[in-house]
Amino acid sequence: MAEKHGSLSINSENIFPIIKKWLYSDHDIFYRELISNGCDAITKLKKLDMMGEYSLPEGYKAKIQVVVNPEQKTLKFIDNGVGMTADEVEEYINQIAFSGATDFIEKYKDKTNEDQIIGHFGLGFYSAFMVADEVHIDTLSWQSGATAVHWECDGGTEFDMKDGDRTEVGTTITLFLNEDVLEFCNEYKAREVIKKYCSFMPTEIYLSKENETDEEKKEELLNETLPLWAKHPNECTKEEYLEFYRKVFQDYKEPLFWIHLNMDYPFNLKGILYFPKINMEYESIEGVIKLYNNQVFIADNIKEVIPEFLMLLKGVIDCPDLPLNVSRSALQNDGFVKKISDYISKKVADKLAGMCKTEKEEYDKYWDDISPFIKFGCLKDDKFCEKMTDYILFKNLDGKYMTLPECLEVNKTDPDEEEENTDEQAAEVLDADGNIVTDEETASEEAKEKIIYYVTDEKQQSQYINMFRAAKMDAVILTHNIDQPFVSQLEAKNEGIKFQRIDADLTETFKAKTSKKVEKEFEAAAENIGKVMKKAIKKDKIAIKVEKLKNKKISSMITLSEESRRMQDMMKMYSMPGMDMGDFGKEGETLILNANHPLVQYVMEHTEGDNVGMICEQLYDLALIQHAPLEPEAMSKFVARTNDIMLLLTK
Repeated sequence: MAEKHGSLSINSENIFPIIKKWLYSDHDIFYRELISNGCDAITKLKKLDMMGEYSLPEGYKAKIQVVVNPEQKTLKFIDNGVGMTADEVEEYINQIAFSGATDFIEKYKDKTNEDQIIGHFGLGFYSAFMVADEVHIDTLSWQSGATAVHWECDGGTEFDMKDGDRTEVGTTITLFLNEDVLEFCNEYKAREVIKKYCSFMPTEIYLSKENETDEEKKEELLNETLPLWAKHPNECTKEEYLEFYRKVFQDYKEPLFWIHLNMDYPFNLKGILYFPKINMEYESIEGVIKLYNNQVFIADNIKEVIPEFLMLLKGVIDCPDLPLNVSRSALQNDGFVKKISDYISKKVADKLAGMCKTEKEEYDKYWDDISPFIKFGCLKDDKFCEKMTDYILFKNLDGKYMTLPECLEVNKTDPDEEEENTDEQAAEVLDADGNIVTDEETASEEAKEKIIYYVTDEKQQSQYINMFRAAKMDAVILTHNIDQPFVSQLEAKNEGIKFQRIDADLTETFKAKTSKKVEKEFEAAAENIGKVMKKAIKKDKIAIKVEKLKNKKISSMITLSEESRRMQDMMKMYSMPGMDMGDFGKEGETLILNANHPLVQYVMEHTEGDNVGMICEQLYDLALIQHAPLEPEAMSKFVARTNDIMLLLTK
């Protein structure tokens, strides 16, 4: 071949003119691109052998060699793939963005398929110019009688091409690195980057250092050609899953369980998703989902492919059908990507539902750790929520895990235990203005709803829990920040279901049954104690209710309507730091006084007594303490008042 000098031509039908420095966001990605090209070349040669158009040499071993030379500031990428003729170099290298992979697939589409052909755009080779002042190609085609070709370019639009001296089929690409990126010809940096991008490429990759003596010379295998996700789940052992997890994520805490994705139709997708054990108190719940394309690493946590809630997991997903853009680091926006995301979400829901049905004990054991994933998923994905609704677990006061349908069966009144009392009068309530009001419609309204009671702080709400236990009622424990929006969503999606904290209101279960005659006897006294109490505690916004409770040891308690609490929580969430909430939401707060307790009875009978004001304040603070922590000033007053009351006992 005569020596040739010319200019590179840009195929504008395929891409816009490119600038070598801006082709990729990360400069180290050239390793991935050049190694991927080598994998493609080897895959093509194997396919030609399979089709009988070429015979592989005896003892042929497919491999890619990366050779670093810090002294010469060079990097070499050597493959024993198909190689190129001068015409092919002219076509695939000199015409930017004419993809050899695309051309190969088109030529042989009736004889083979495109499995494991990585390249699509023909731009990967030019990533070399992001780090190299000059690039050389030495190649020899598989075709009989082909002549070796030497090509070189200094990063401009001009190249030089002539006959080469390579004697073995394949290609060597030599990069002469610029001064700014000499770290890339360091073997430690090379190892780090190759393991990042190429750990699971389908051809063996070896790293070595040039000009080493025979004693020093060694080739280090850097990748695993058959990753665990490419195997059938039935072929994988537990230890293999755990070892893969430790190797890929450098996490030596054993994951709870995993889901192996394996799909060939309507698109090709494989992967493994691990549910890690998370210490909610000390660690952020942020996972890593590594995305691969034909075993080539693309990026972590690509939100177009991975459902948002699964970003909390750790795992790998390989989908050769992904429509990547030219840099392979982002995805084209189309409906196909959404289908992949939906499929992943569906497979996770199917796995969890199956565990709940067939491995309930194991599912119970995992629940506290995986519940944030599932609840977050229900909030973010309606289809996932629909599939998971019956498999969401709630832990009750005894530590038993129940599904939502099971929770709805709890606390139902036994018809045989109901007692009709036509003389029973509705409870009397003093509203914020001191007027008596009644809740005659409460019972009928509650009958329409299926109420699930819940606890957010077992210590703080212990009095209410004891009341529930005494009444043989149950509640579920919801302690995570995500629980409030989660139960609100469940209520919105399931008509007739209501979640109510156990201190939101008193059910009829806790009230002592009394006749209308007995109620009339303390009606006036109840109204008087309400006025005395308001005067003593100086709280105008609070309502006061006088009840006769079954438990005579409880003197007073606070309830806050569920609606008011949720409104307060929402305001806190969206308020600015330091914003004064004032008395917002206090309208839903009620002080319950137990008319069956001696202290309350004393106040009712001695409204003008010397110590009544102090007792009223103490009753109010005792109720508050069991409902929520006292403010610093209120706590100081409570302690001082308690000392005064104890001194009275010594007189």
